[in-house]
Amino acid sequence: MDKLQKYKCVFCGHIYDPQIGDGKSGIPPGTAFEDLPDNWKCPGCGAEKEYFKPVE
Repeated sequence: MDKLQKYKCVFCGHIYDPQIGDGKSGIPPGTAFEDLPDNWKCPGCGAEKEYFKPVE
């Protein structure tokens, strides 16, 4: 699987793009979804990582 796979929140549709990271949470660009901390939450709605699905 592509290490820089994008993931989408099933609730609010937020896309986590590893090439961008998540500046609000201090996640630098280049951080793969799998490497996000277990306590990372969706910046859009607060959903946990388990509610993200790979973008086709």
